[in-house]
Amino acid sequence: MDTVAEQPPVARPYVLLSVAVSVDGYIDDTAPERLLLSNDADFDRVDGVRAWADAILVGAETVRRDNPRLIVRDEGRREERLAAGRPEYPRKVTVTARGELDPDARFWRYGTAEHPPLVYTTDAGARRLRDRPPAPAEIVALGPELEFGRLLDDLGARGIGRLMVEGGGRIHTAFLAAGLADELQLAIGPTLVGDPAAPRFLHPARFPGGSTHRMRLVEVDRVGDVAVLRYRP
Repeated sequence: MDTVAEQPPVARPYVLLSVAVSVDGYIDDTAPERLLLSNDADFDRVDGVRAWADAILVGAETVRRDNPRLIVRDEGRREERLAAGRPEYPRKVTVTARGELDPDARFWRYGTAEHPPLVYTTDAGARRLRDRPPAPAEIVALGPELEFGRLLDDLGARGIGRLMVEGGGRIHTAFLAAGLADELQLAIGPTLVGDPAAPRFLHPARFPGGSTHRMRLVEVDRVGDVAVLRYRP
């Protein structure tokens, strides 16, 4: 287990938040199966973003709820990464305050000895993981609380220059509330969820600049029946 220590300043990674939402702002419903808000063409677009990234980060709740693999699916994109001297897959990263992770989750697959999955946690979470370790992973304690700025500093020190954040809502909220996101890619699917018990894209928070701050719209793209908006916070 590592502990993030004081270190010389390094360049933090470029942080890209990627999320698909319903028209009314939900990222899922309450059914056991994950709600597919996007379409095949947009899934391929997201696969291209994953191929661009050096690491992909999700919260522990997303690991438990969605059980994602977080891999680059397209073989051609994987070959391009290898030809460029990059690992076949981006490094996987998760964040957990309590250290509660499923050792059988698909998240742990496709890691390598040189690039095992990274788990950022609190001091208390690290103690829990030390007693009940998941599959081979590198555990990094950020202190008594989760410090996302320190997390980015540590990733930068590891040579991660491009970080793709795929959720869930608490993680997206943390990055945006701390002013740590460089880009937001928001895919809006043509559905309405309308269930107050379902998870939403963002949680209540104090965001930089408050409700009068306007993000910069960089691009609008139509991908079948999905609208993809790119914002610079």
